[in-house]
Amino acid sequence: MTNQRPQPVYKTIKKYILERIRREEWPAGTRIPSEAELVKHFNTSRMTVNRAMRELTVSGRIIRRRGRGSFVARREPRSSFLEISSIADEIRKSGGSYSCRVHLLCEEKASPFLAGEMELKPYTPVFHCILVHKNDHIPIQLADRYVYPAIAPNFLEQDFTSITPAQYLLEQAPEYTAEHIVEALIPDAWIRELLDINASEPCLALCRKTWVKGRVATVGKFYHPGSRYSLGGRFAAAAGSDKW
Repeated sequence: MTNQRPQPVYKTIKKYILERIRREEWPAGTRIPSEAELVKHFNTSRMTVNRAMRELTVSGRIIRRRGRGSFVARREPRSSFLEISSIADEIRKSGGSYSCRVHLLCEEKASPFLAGEMELKPYTPVFHCILVHKNDHIPIQLADRYVYPAIAPNFLEQDFTSITPAQYLLEQAPEYTAEHIVEALIPDAWIRELLDINASEPCLALCRKTWVKGRVATVGKFYHPGSRYSLGGRFAAAAGSDKW
């Protein structure tokens, strides 16, 4: 007979929570028992419960909100980095509820570095916006975008709580070329604060540059908490292609 070691208590707690999520006893958005309640229920330490909750958060199964508790996460929205689409549409397709907070919307003079990126003379006026897109009031993307004014002259007049910048820009310039670069990083403190994440959570950062009629139209960087969002893509190779 093989002696089986008892399962660690933190794994028992994880299994308990995951089973209720799987059976939809706790559907997406449900507030799950507090750490104090779980400590009492399993007759264990706060440290053990905290480990279980931390691992469930990292795996994207629950979302912990400071001062409010822990909630069952919705299925992650997934963005394709092969094309530009509205994050509002992505969230709604995944069953979520979209909202947006505008933190900056103004005209600025392009720094020498930004001017080089946008192929402009230094200190040329550009539009700048910083928005936080949310799924069920939980931040899932911070969008930091610069726009060449001639491409969308009425950009600053838009209500970006009701239409996303991507939707508006696609209306103004439906034909474009885009370059995307994705990197994993720990974002700056101001970004972490707006995304409501801690100092140890990595983000997927999508750097995007677009061209319209041969000139740079936008330069942006989009930060996604790793536990709340994913990037993906699908493409088909042409017959006879030597790329696999």
